[in-house]
Amino acid sequence: MSGLFSNLLRALRERRGTDMHFLCRHLLSERGEASQTALAQEIISVYSGMNAPQRRAFFEMLCRDFSPEAAAIRRAADTYEKSPTPESLAELFAAVEPPRQELIRRINTAPRGTETLVTMREHLLALSPNGNFAALDNDLRHLFKSWFNRGFLRMERISWKTSALLLEKLIRYESVHEINGWPDLHRRLEADRRCFAFFHPALGEEPIIFVEVALASGITGESDPLLDIHAPVLSPDKADTAIFYSINNCLKGLRGVPFGSFLIKQVVADLAADLPNIKNYATLSPLPRFSQALRDAKNAEGFTHDRLARLLADFSRGLTAAARRRDPVESLFHLLESPLQHRMLLTPPLARLAFAYLVEARQNGKLYDPVATFHLSNGARLERIHPFGNLRPYGLDASFGVTVNYRYLPDELEENHERFIRKGQIRVPSDLFKEHKLIAALWQPGTARSPRPAPKPRA
Repeated sequence: MSGLFSNLLRALRERRGTDMHFLCRHLLSERGEASQTALAQEIISVYSGMNAPQRRAFFEMLCRDFSPEAAAIRRAADTYEKSPTPESLAELFAAVEPPRQELIRRINTAPRGTETLVTMREHLLALSPNGNFAALDNDLRHLFKSWFNRGFLRMERISWKTSALLLEKLIRYESVHEINGWPDLHRRLEADRRCFAFFHPALGEEPIIFVEVALASGITGESDPLLDIHAPVLSPDKADTAIFYSINNCLKGLRGVPFGSFLIKQVVADLAADLPNIKNYATLSPLPRFSQALRDAKNAEGFTHDRLARLLADFSRGLTAAARRRDPVESLFHLLESPLQHRMLLTPPLARLAFAYLVEARQNGKLYDPVATFHLSNGARLERIHPFGNLRPYGLDASFGVTVNYRYLPDELEENHERFIRKGQIRVPSDLFKEHKLIAALWQPGTARSPRPAPKPRA
């Protein structure tokens, strides 16, 4: 930094100390590029030294004092209504855009500006339940969607030869299936495994998102064969299936900014070019909120007691006899307290309930399950449901061990995407049509069903 701007910042500090309101106003009014960068760097420096209460006050100030002026918006809207020209439209856009957005853009020009803003949003999201910061969050997310679009991202394959620093980050960021040390990570990077990550030039070697892929013979519903560090290594030329078994967003400040669909499509393209023997692309996915949804009886769009009773009617005799209770719903929850002890009995009802959870259960008008929403909106179809596919403690806790395959069929992706986005339709294979139709009928209130012999569990 030149002596001129060092003197400028020294004068600012002497006049106003580290008054962020003053610094932000000064940054917005400054016209010189070098002085803008110097001021942005000072704001970043002050922000990095803030504690939680000071950050909250800073966010409140940005929401309160850097919003659009209502009077200016009304004037611009009136002008556009009277004379809808490109010039008046541009004036309306300028009036509507919050000054916060330009402030954020200028902060981004400083070294580590992008990194600081991503961290700032992480802090903001942690406060959001206890404060009204929606306007600031919308501005940050809006700008991030432009700055982190596919054109700025680079995809890299992660291997055992990747730097130890980056490999340590993968261990830290893995949130689906915990990586238990270096031997576990080494197995996940063997010849029959692939790991790909997206990076952004402004964030250096900090991964944004990464996906782990297993090369396999056929689609599997069990996680242990994929996660067992002692499992034999399959020669890649003998694999016919690529299974996406873990997708991890690394930076909390980028939550809600879409990367996963780009990453999956790029990985599919790279694998198809590198391994032409791969014919199937599928996931082995968790149902992270299934247990929560079953117990959420107050949610009118979810598993009410009446819906559970209808869905469990075919299995009521076995459930009530095993639990020694009259009510099948109460019996189910009693048996689920120790699900592995009743595995054979619980497999058919869990399969139906998981299917209903994935295709019918809603919360605030949206699918209850965020993983299902992600894959279905990408154009995948719901392929298979596997009760007790994940017997690890976290799998049993979140979903009673249920896993699901979503399948990516290149010829269907666009149509499946359009059906799901426009009409909420979920594509399933033909062998699930009958069960899908039955669940849709049982989900509706007033649908009665007499118990029938429980169907045999699928292999």
